[in-house]
Amino acid sequence: MTLHRTSRLLLSSWIRLTKWEYWPPGLAYVPLAGWIGALAIKHRSLVAFTGANPAIPAGGFIGESKIAILEGLAKSRNRVARSELIAGSLLASEKRARVEAFMRRERLSLPVVLKPNQGQRGSGVIIARSPGELLDCLHRSVVDTIVQEYVPGVEFGVFYCRRPSEARGRIISVTEKRPPFVVGDGRRSLEHLILEDRRSLGMARFHLRRQHARLNVVPAAGEVVSLGDLGTHCRGAMFLDGRAALTPEVERAFDELSRGFDGFYFGRYDVRARSVEDFKDGRFTVIELNGVTSEATHIYDPRVGLFEAYRALFEQWQLAFEIGAENVRRGAATTSLWSLGRLLWQYRRSSQGHLDGPPATTLDRSPPKLSSRDPRPSRGSAPQHGEGVLASRW
Repeated sequence: MTLHRTSRLLLSSWIRLTKWEYWPPGLAYVPLAGWIGALAIKHRSLVAFTGANPAIPAGGFIGESKIAILEGLAKSRNRVARSELIAGSLLASEKRARVEAFMRRERLSLPVVLKPNQGQRGSGVIIARSPGELLDCLHRSVVDTIVQEYVPGVEFGVFYCRRPSEARGRIISVTEKRPPFVVGDGRRSLEHLILEDRRSLGMARFHLRRQHARLNVVPAAGEVVSLGDLGTHCRGAMFLDGRAALTPEVERAFDELSRGFDGFYFGRYDVRARSVEDFKDGRFTVIELNGVTSEATHIYDPRVGLFEAYRALFEQWQLAFEIGAENVRRGAATTSLWSLGRLLWQYRRSSQGHLDGPPATTLDRSPPKLSSRDPRPSRGSAPQHGEGVLASRW
């Protein structure tokens, strides 16, 4: 290891120690324990929050089925990314056949997104860009996996809540997610660019490990090199407070979407839109919906201080308990501590089978500019030239 690399990694460690957004979740959540205890005393139940979403097992505490949640949004199907569940127990040939049939039926082409049906914080999520990558992932997958259409554009996290006694809900957090990247100068290698970039330095060890196959490549001057295309903070994405994009159109769209999912009251949507302007107009595609333990992710904005972040988390958990308690009074069930512990143990065990990603062998160029047309092909349209279904490319 060179002196330069060693010194920059030491600085990376200091950044992760002094900037709370990089702290492990278990450490960052320690101050919440007392607040959750106080809420439990007030509502006479430590698990009242699990009643916040009667339509989702344990309210979405952990290990909930992502495909079942997307199916719960069936009344707004035109707003939801097309997805298919592939059982981990199937033979590789059967998985391939299911994926081919799904892509042919929905008129989809590569890339597609693979994600575990039970997952969190981006664990096991992969964008397969070639038939070889997709086939390799299907061979290696041992857990139930969702194959989902890839939706290009800007990504937002939108936290929605509604009390059961209220006719309309509200949005308490909007986050703009910017995937990590570096810009080449024609002189330095990708490794040096990662270690010198102020933002990527905080996640330097992760990026160096993920990009190990191409660290010696020297990008051209001005070339934008993607370090990942997932809006996940623990994979290096920058989260910014997106309240400026919150418009009446956005509020109406999410309220309509949420009220169409009977038994959902509290959680965070992850959505993509062609542009910020489209999002402001209420035009977006849902790629995921997370339940009661999801976060109001605007708190990871580098400009948000620790105390402001805790204030938002305290408000979030207070709402979870209040909404859950109201649902319980209306007849909803809660989940016992024993069951929550079992769900946590089962998830930790199953997450060991999550994929770590395809090998990075070539530079990922910056995403192509989006045209003015809808990036999602209509369900009745034929694939564009050069976009044959997967079966014709294998």
